[in-house]
Amino acid sequence: MRLIGMVHVAPLPGSPRWDGAMERLIAAAVADARALVEHGMDAILVENYGDAPFTPGRVEPATVAALAVVAREIRHALPQATLGINVLKNDARAALAIACAVGARFIRVNVHAGTVLADQGLVHSDAYNTLRDRRLLGVDIKIFADVGGKHAVPLAPVDLEQHARDLRHRGLADGLVVSGQATGAATPIDDLKRVRGAVPDVPLLVGSGATPETAAELLSVADGLIVGTALKKDGDVNAPVDPDRVRRLVAAVGN
Repeated sequence: MRLIGMVHVAPLPGSPRWDGAMERLIAAAVADARALVEHGMDAILVENYGDAPFTPGRVEPATVAALAVVAREIRHALPQATLGINVLKNDARAALAIACAVGARFIRVNVHAGTVLADQGLVHSDAYNTLRDRRLLGVDIKIFADVGGKHAVPLAPVDLEQHARDLRHRGLADGLVVSGQATGAATPIDDLKRVRGAVPDVPLLVGSGATPETAAELLSVADGLIVGTALKKDGDVNAPVDPDRVRRLVAAVGN
């Protein structure tokens, strides 16, 4: 999977900005997913982006149920698409459960090892339970774990290389994600090179800020790109996916 497009789901039931219109929310998510897949992206990552502010721990049952419904509708509309799930801020067990229910192939985990200080407060890893859940469910769902992560800083100074090694060898992550400081922020190429040098045998993904202009350079180090903001109309993360922008990115990497 070289190109993974984001489906930023609108506020779900129970979140502060939920508007009560589940059918409209589903239609928008399916439309974004269709625009990504039909114009050349290899996979899509479905995320409860609209649910801010996020909890630092487990999400509410309503969130799990609603996001599962959204993902299932995307699966029904695009049965051959490769799906991933991310439950913000860091409910990997919910993401794994949804992925299992809808046939997704991977989850993204923002804090899979250690503890970070974020706008939610302290966010702790839960690799112990995540890996045991996956074993009990008996599913081959990959775990893509953030090295550092957006909108957060480590609770204590952490060497980037050691963090990457811990995620791979102690957290058993199947892939690593390196991002900029915030949604849409450019991912430093030097950070990618440091992580690649530390764990050369693990798939490495860019988690933010990729554009058609920077894609080739990023892919000279990384194996894939997770792209959201750059594919939206006018580069606005809250806007719908723009098919022209998707095609430009796909053409830029020769996909």
